[in-house]
Amino acid sequence: MQRDLSSFEDRLGYRFERRDLLTRALSHKSYSHEARNEEALDNETFEFLGDSVLGFVIGDILFKQFPALDEGALSKMKAYLVSATSLAEKARSYGMGEVIYLGVGEEKSGGRKKESLLANLFEAMIAAVYLDGGIEPARALIERSFAKDIESIDAEDLLFKDYKTALQELAQGQGLQLPEYSVVQEVGPDHEKRFIVEVKVGSLVTRGEGSSKKEAQQQAAKQALRDYATG
Repeated sequence: MQRDLSSFEDRLGYRFERRDLLTRALSHKSYSHEARNEEALDNETFEFLGDSVLGFVIGDILFKQFPALDEGALSKMKAYLVSATSLAEKARSYGMGEVIYLGVGEEKSGGRKKESLLANLFEAMIAAVYLDGGIEPARALIERSFAKDIESIDAEDLLFKDYKTALQELAQGQGLQLPEYSVVQEVGPDHEKRFIVEVKVGSLVTRGEGSSKKEAQQQAAKQALRDYATG
């Protein structure tokens, strides 16, 4: 069970005083169930606590950074930031999948790369840092992890630099089908052609226009994000 995790802690930017907290945060239930030690604990309850700490800190950051926005807009921004896709990406950036303790079956099924497992692992790690050092180091970890994401938010209209990616991750975070794009019209001569693209996500349907299909898709996604944020 003992493993040198100093390199992982370096990547994380936090050194644990209580090694048992780090070990538990990295222990998937599949591993604990196979452990010979009947008292071995997994990280499921850590996920619960980490989710709460993460939600509080992200909410506090957004509340302070965007004081003019209403509750609905802030909630939608928060949902985008803490989606499973987003959290799994954070876990990968720290190499958490490389150091997690997995059971044999979960290991064989590719558990180290599973999005839901990695998202839960990131939440569990936040809880471990919080329990070991308190809210300040937990907040510091969250701020480091989400700094680029929060910087990419356009405060004026809640949109993001890559609108298609933002819309896709928002749909995934809300449990919706992925956005579907289709060209509904092409106008103008060949040398000045304009494309009109329609995007469908959930019950929302919006259109965008551009000088290329790619640009029109981005504009359609941009409008969809605006409509979602305001409606």
